[in-house]
Amino acid sequence: MGKDAARDSLGTRWRRSLHRVRLGLRKSAVDYFRGDASDWLALSVLMLTIPALAWTTICIPVWCPPSALVLPILTGGLLLRPASLLVLYIGSAVALVVESAVLGPYRDGPSRVTPGIVLVVSAVALSGLLIAQFRSRVGVPWRGGHTMLFDLRERIRVQSRLPRLPAGWHAEMALRPAGGQSFSGDFVVATRTLGGRVLEAVLTDVSGKGMDAASRSLLLSGAFGGLLGSLPPHAFLTAANGYLLRQNWDEGFATSIHLVLDLESGDYELLSAGHLPGVQLSAGSGRWQEMAAEGPLLGVYDGAEFHGIKGTLRSGDVLLLFTDGLVEAADRDITEGIDRLIGEADRFVATGFRGSAWRLIEAVAKDVNDDRALLVVCRD
Repeated sequence: MGKDAARDSLGTRWRRSLHRVRLGLRKSAVDYFRGDASDWLALSVLMLTIPALAWTTICIPVWCPPSALVLPILTGGLLLRPASLLVLYIGSAVALVVESAVLGPYRDGPSRVTPGIVLVVSAVALSGLLIAQFRSRVGVPWRGGHTMLFDLRERIRVQSRLPRLPAGWHAEMALRPAGGQSFSGDFVVATRTLGGRVLEAVLTDVSGKGMDAASRSLLLSGAFGGLLGSLPPHAFLTAANGYLLRQNWDEGFATSIHLVLDLESGDYELLSAGHLPGVQLSAGSGRWQEMAAEGPLLGVYDGAEFHGIKGTLRSGDVLLLFTDGLVEAADRDITEGIDRLIGEADRFVATGFRGSAWRLIEAVAKDVNDDRALLVVCRD
């Protein structure tokens, strides 16, 4: 029993030690990925690369010219902090001096350290130093910078995801930023309230477009998502207006349209803050009708009032909400753009509107240099 207990105790200690090592390695990897760890390992590897390149240049200069030193310099600009980068530059300068001394004057052959090579290496070094200083000033390491942008983009998409609706209802939205970018000034936030009976959706168009409006769009989408469902429907736009006014942005206005839909009766109300009207298809008559509510832009003045317009979605009816990038262009006014959107939407009446949002944007405003968003709500 004594030997078995000692063996079990030794095995337990070994497993604990292995677990601590595994946790330490994982923490180090996470810190390195986030940029919190020291860069000594990267600096050591790059410093060893410099003499290897210098030796290869001296032995076979035709295949490894002196300008090959830009490789560790460029990599160092992405990996190292400014102080460590200066150490790498000193090592690169020493390597150039050694190569010049061993290979001889540049006039003796093409594979020599010429003034042009010195200028190229110096220019790359200066670019790397500027990148490292900018990254250090912003506080975003290169290993986390691209993932941060990816995370921001995914957060906007998650916040724009529509909740699942009960049987008999279908809703979808499509968003296409200007210039093929990943960030947009248009966004949608939606939730179900009153025990899931009511669908509340807000389509917002922030002033500006693409990357210029992306940061404000992300901030507003988070704020609007927190307000939506936490306030009575008629108080939402008033609270959103006050939030924008408190930001004191130079270009701080936005348009927004708020849909409050009863999923049991089909009755709805649209409240608008300077936004374009929605359009509704009445399946019984086959006609489209504009649903225009009244209200000023968000973020313009305090005490703004927003008056809604009411309607009902019956079986087969469709409601389209969209931003101006979908219907406005330099060669036509908004009325013509809405008519064109309605004409394209008529093609889906027979086949149904599932999957129509993206195809409508493609058909109406494929090459428009503006953010475009479309929300489709239909009752089967």
